[in-house]
Amino acid sequence: FKQWMGDDSKVLMKVFLLAIEGHVPQDMVHVFCALLEFCYLVQRNVITKDTLIQIQDALRCFHHYCLIFNTIIPTFSLPHQHSMAHYVDMIRLFGSPNGLCSSITESKHIKAVKEPWWWSSRHNALGQMLVTNQCLDKLTASHVDFDANLMQCPILMLTGAPLYHTERKWAQTVAALAHEVAVPDLQCLIQYFLFSQLNPDDARNPKDIPATGPPRHEGKLQVFNSAAATFYAPSDLSGIGGMRHEHIRACPLWWNKYPHNDCVFINTDSDTEGMRGLEVARVICFFSFKHDWEVYPCTLIQWFEKIGDCPDENTGMWMVTPSFHEDSLRNLAVIHIETVFHAAHLIPIYDSEYIPPSLKFYQSLDTFGSFYINKYTDHHVFEIVS
Repeated sequence: FKQWMGDDSKVLMKVFLLAIEGHVPQDMVHVFCALLEFCYLVQRNVITKDTLIQIQDALRCFHHYCLIFNTIIPTFSLPHQHSMAHYVDMIRLFGSPNGLCSSITESKHIKAVKEPWWWSSRHNALGQMLVTNQCLDKLTASHVDFDANLMQCPILMLTGAPLYHTERKWAQTVAALAHEVAVPDLQCLIQYFLFSQLNPDDARNPKDIPATGPPRHEGKLQVFNSAAATFYAPSDLSGIGGMRHEHIRACPLWWNKYPHNDCVFINTDSDTEGMRGLEVARVICFFSFKHDWEVYPCTLIQWFEKIGDCPDENTGMWMVTPSFHEDSLRNLAVIHIETVFHAAHLIPIYDSEYIPPSLKFYQSLDTFGSFYINKYTDHHVFEIVS
C-alpha cells in the first residue's frame, strides 16, 4: 500500500481477530474481542439499557485483559483509549452516537465537497456544488417531514422474490441442471420442496412419503447467477431511510476464473432471536420454475451444522461445519428464496496452522472442515448474530 486508508483499517478489523487466534496468547484474543464488541455496540442505531450493560461489560473485559501486553512485551506502549470510559455517560446524556467519530469531518468533506465536485462539470464548479448541496439539504428535510407525517419515502422495494440477473447460458431442465451442479437427486429435492409448499400444515417429513405422493416438476426452469436482497439496516451507512442492498452470488465462473458460491443465513424460526433462530447454508444455485401457474423462486443449498449450542468463548463467534448424511453425501435441500435472510461470511478455523501458499481464497469452503461465522462483517450482521 502506498497509503493506509480508513477503509483498509475497517476491512482488517473484520478479519483480524480470527487471523491472530491460535498464534498469540488467549488474553490478547480477549482484548481484541472486547474492543471489537465495544466498537460495534456503540455503533448501534438504538441503544437500550441492556446494550449499555453490554458496553460496560466489554469495556471491563478490555481493561482487564489488556494488561497482557505489559507482561509479554514490557516496552509495548498500548495507545490510550481514555475516551472509551466516557461513552456510557455520554450516551445517557446525548443519545446514541450512531457512527459519530473523530473522522466525521472527513466523511462530511466527502459528502459536501468531493461528491458534488464529481457531479459537476469541473468548470466554475463552486456554484454547481452549492446548488447540489442545497438540493441534498431539501431532500433531507423532505425525508424528515415525510417521517413526521407517517408518510413513506418513495423507495423502490422488491416484493416477493428478489431481483435476479442472468449472466450466462444455464440449463433449462431439471435433468440438465442436476448434471451441471452434480446433484443426481435434484428431482427428488424439488419434489420435497413442492410438497412442503403445497402442504404447509403437514408435519410429515417429505422424505417419508412414498415417491408417488409428492408432485413432480417435469417442465422447464430458469437458473440465475445471483439474487439481490434489500433490507433495513439503520446501524450501517445506508441509503434513504436505512435501506441497504446486497447481492448474493451463485456463479460457476466468477470473472471467468473460479466459482463464487456465497453462504447465507436461513430463517428457520422467526420467533427466536439471534443464531438460535437461524441456520447457515452455502448457495449452490438459484433457479425458478412454474407449477400449476405459480412461479416458485428457489435456491439449492448445502446445510451447515452448528458446533455446540453457544458461541466460542474466546472469539464470541458461532462455529459451523458442513453437514453430511451418514453415507458421506452432502446434506442438500431446495428452499424458497424468501427464507434466505442475509448473506453470511464464514472464515475457516485455522487454529495454530499456517495457510499453505498454494491455497486460493475461493478454495477455503471446500478445504477446511470448520468455520467461524464472522459477526464483524458489518453492523447489521453483528446485530443479527449477537
